[in-house]
Amino acid sequence: MKYALVTGGSRGIGKAVCLKIASDLKYNILLNYNSNTEAAEEIRAEIEGLGVKCEILKFDVTNADAVQSSIEEWKSENPDSKIEILVNNAGITKDGLFIFTSKESWKSVIDTSLNGFYNVTQAVLKDMLRSRYGRVINIVSLSGLKGNPGQVNYSAAKGAVIAATKALAQEIGKRKVTVNAVAPGFIQSDMTKDFNEEEFKKLIPLNRFGEAEEVAELVSFLASDRSSYITGEVININGGLYS
Repeated sequence: MKYALVTGGSRGIGKAVCLKIASDLKYNILLNYNSNTEAAEEIRAEIEGLGVKCEILKFDVTNADAVQSSIEEWKSENPDSKIEILVNNAGITKDGLFIFTSKESWKSVIDTSLNGFYNVTQAVLKDMLRSRYGRVINIVSLSGLKGNPGQVNYSAAKGAVIAATKALAQEIGKRKVTVNAVAPGFIQSDMTKDFNEEEFKKLIPLNRFGEAEEVAELVSFLASDRSSYITGEVININGGLYS
């Protein structure tokens, strides 16, 4: 029984990724979420309608003990199953000018993206290395590549994950475990719902925001055997806004 674990999988890009991996690659899904139980249950039903299993893991990616215990408990209850794909998607924004950024706003954004990457990847990586197969895909951001005013905390967090992606890929490539990052630009989601879309569209050569499903297409490719010679890469998906 092969599984893909997607953090922050109950909405937005995470939800689209769960559905795409289930439909395209026929992997069973481990859907992680932190707070919205109703949304998680709805997406589970949708995924299972595609003919695969979907199990829900509720934990906060910033809590190392909760991550470890949740995944270990699942593994003990499913000894014949293994996680072959990990999509580190969980992330939050707390935007504002750096000079007004509180310690809490700084810490929570860093903890979710960067320490969340550490906590969840640590919990599943050894099994991938033993199996000599795995896919780790980190959802980063345009902000982590070019920086974005008003998002110094988010840019710092995603920039760190980009660097970690490149370093980890070099450490474990010999074990046939690939590590890549996907860097979306402006995507229709909860994170961008308050943006002035008409104004931002003027900056984008393709003159529109992207869709979560378009990001999921790229993630599905990186999660598949078709991407077996790609590792340590950061792939932009931003409508030509930045490369």
